[in-house]
Amino acid sequence: MAPTPLLTFILRQGDRSLVLAQRLLEYITHAPEIEEDMALSNIALDLIGQARVLYSYAGEFEGLGHDEDHFAFQRDADEFLSPVLVERPNEDFAHVIVRQFLHDAYAVPHWTHLAESSDATLAALGAKAAKEAAYHLRHSSAWVVRLGDGTEESHRRVTVALEHLWPCTEELFEVDEIDAELFSAGVSPDPSAIRTSWDTTVDRVLTEATLPRPEPPVPAVTGGLSGLHEDDFERLITVMQELARTHPGAEW
Repeated sequence: MAPTPLLTFILRQGDRSLVLAQRLLEYITHAPEIEEDMALSNIALDLIGQARVLYSYAGEFEGLGHDEDHFAFQRDADEFLSPVLVERPNEDFAHVIVRQFLHDAYAVPHWTHLAESSDATLAALGAKAAKEAAYHLRHSSAWVVRLGDGTEESHRRVTVALEHLWPCTEELFEVDEIDAELFSAGVSPDPSAIRTSWDTTVDRVLTEATLPRPEPPVPAVTGGLSGLHEDDFERLITVMQELARTHPGAEW
């Protein structure tokens, strides 16, 4: 059965949250202070919670008997529809924070607008997730400012991270036939409204952090929303799925 536009949209949102959560969990014990390990863990748990709601809804909508574990653990890497930004590896703490910030600046308006969706399940998730994303954004913004306006070394590292990750941001605002159809039906948010909010947030924080806004990427890094991922993605998914695939149907 070919995925419908709504099912594809649901999986894209769930995959975005789950993949970012997995990257954050990879970094636990590597943060510069124990409080930050705890903060990243809590953010990851919020993201996993969002993914669980979306995957459960995907299973109900699809009608093939699939549950949340199926979508998380039984799909191959090329079946995941997450943007490339959230899959980028944890190069150092600056990369972790900048990746999170660029995502959070998108997630807040995305979930806020989704709370007005004509789809009741997505609207309820949007209302809850918007509050979580607002906390995530406050956290990542504060660190971007602290690193950017900190020491010479921290400024250098966050600048490198920003230049490395910036080309991935254009994919967040891609509009294909799926997005256009769902937006027309009142299901999904208006991409242009999200972009406007993202630009405002990013410009404000980068200015406070004394960081220049990178030039528009040429070419932009895209493909994740269609299942085309970078080299390390398959390893990331394999590690995440190892236990479930080694012991299928296990009861704990």
